[in-house]
Amino acid sequence: MTDSNLSNELESLKEAAVAKIAAVTCSDEMENTRVELLGRKSELMTRMRGLGKLPPDQRPAMGKGLNEVRDAITAAIKGKQAAIRKKELSERLENEVFDITLPGRPIGMGRSHPVCSVLDELMEIFIELGFMVEEGPEVETDEYNFKMLNFPDDHPARDMQDTFYLHNGARLLRTHTSPVQIHAMLRHKPPLSVIAPGRVYRCDSDVTHSPVFHQVEGFHIDRHITFGHLKGTLELFIHRLYGKNTKLRFRPSFFPFTEPSAELDISCVLCGGGGCRLCKGTGWMEILGAGMIDPNVFEAVGIDPEKWSGYAFGVGIERIAMLRYGIDDIRLLYENNTSFLKQY
Repeated sequence: MTDSNLSNELESLKEAAVAKIAAVTCSDEMENTRVELLGRKSELMTRMRGLGKLPPDQRPAMGKGLNEVRDAITAAIKGKQAAIRKKELSERLENEVFDITLPGRPIGMGRSHPVCSVLDELMEIFIELGFMVEEGPEVETDEYNFKMLNFPDDHPARDMQDTFYLHNGARLLRTHTSPVQIHAMLRHKPPLSVIAPGRVYRCDSDVTHSPVFHQVEGFHIDRHITFGHLKGTLELFIHRLYGKNTKLRFRPSFFPFTEPSAELDISCVLCGGGGCRLCKGTGWMEILGAGMIDPNVFEAVGIDPEKWSGYAFGVGIERIAMLRYGIDDIRLLYENNTSFLKQY
């Protein structure tokens, strides 16, 4: 094929393609035309794939010519696409009718989650009592989560069915916010009053327990602190939350990091003490654990237990919220049911 014939053939191919593009009137037709002219089965692509079959002396000229044709077709398609989009937009704006007097779609106002509301209120109460807020890591070591809190090596809480261990057991998801107590004691010297809010994790799930929940650890260290100080603080806290008529009772208990230890129950606010699903028919609801800080904990952080004493308590925020709002299943708090949450 002579250079003149090649040039005429490629020019004819380009002109036919440009004419076809110019005749397009809509976006759908434009896409079909683009595929027809530049797709794998198009004449142009077929010629490009056939370059290897040509004599070596014809390949450069043919390759250059085909590339020029492809560039011209591509430019024509882009220009036509822009013109079609502009035309279609103009037609749509001309034909569409907007009634600017119609009211807009209502946007619902956000609300504080019951857990967040209770947590904010609880923190406000203790801040007014002179407690400062401390936070700590959710991923802890055995030393901070158990050992320095006086948990023996064979304590059941260390078992896999209670604790989420990470990797090969070197780290874990904290099972309570009590490790913050250790961090705070190592950072600050007594006297010290701290509350530590945060998420905690345990392998437990039913109507009153969740594998992920919120807890507030509180402790107060000073000279000559007694159980009476703990009792008075918790009574004030409960009465601020649930009213002065709420009944309280302290039951002897055991926690590795406090001695003596107690659990605090309040009269069930859902049934008024008559017995229901939430309080399991007893009329009472356990709300927190507390006690005097064990001397072994003081020694672990370098505080002299002969000079200083203190109390500590741990509160489950979800449990508080359930009693506060009369919710009988903790799982309702985490189902993201907007109809349920709007009640609060």
